[in-house]
Amino acid sequence: MGKIFFIMGKSASGKDTVYKELQKRIPSLRIVRMYTTRPKRDGETDGIEYYFKDSRFLEECRRSGRLIECRTYDTVYGPWSYFTVDDGQIDLSGGSYLMMGTLESYEKIRGAYGEEALVPIYICVEDGLRLARALERERRQREPKYKELCRRYLADEEDFSQEKLKKSNITKEYDNTDLEACLGEIERDILNGLSPGGVV
Repeated sequence: MGKIFFIMGKSASGKDTVYKELQKRIPSLRIVRMYTTRPKRDGETDGIEYYFKDSRFLEECRRSGRLIECRTYDTVYGPWSYFTVDDGQIDLSGGSYLMMGTLESYEKIRGAYGEEALVPIYICVEDGLRLARALERERRQREPKYKELCRRYLADEEDFSQEKLKKSNITKEYDNTDLEACLGEIERDILNGLSPGGVV
């Protein structure tokens, strides 16, 4: 049976970059893309970062029983939902996958597919550097959303608290201060986990 290597981390920890680079470095991993109702950021493409859908699509998935998990955040721009749909993307009998989400979505995906199938990859960065990266990213947007940046930054402190990480049995952290070093460590651990008898 395959595994789901699940990338997660606080906002501006660099998890999106890590996720994209791992796709290039380990092409044998299949990609699972989540859905969201939030607007696309500049430079994002539908079907690459997320499937960008509206709230009607989310409700259709909920009614049909295809919704695996959903998180809705009351942002300063209204509610934004992020969700995973049973749409045929995941078939663990046919291979292993790379996925990205939050700690909450990790727990729900683990509940759906089993603890033995999920491998957590928690990306972290020192908080000051993370805030500086978030601010720089937002400045590059046509319409910077600074209030939402602040809300997400503070919410992440609660969502990824040490107590919650411990409760989810996430003990290893990948420091993304140096991207190449971080990627190298994750790549080694994933390849060890994919090889026969390998343990992550």
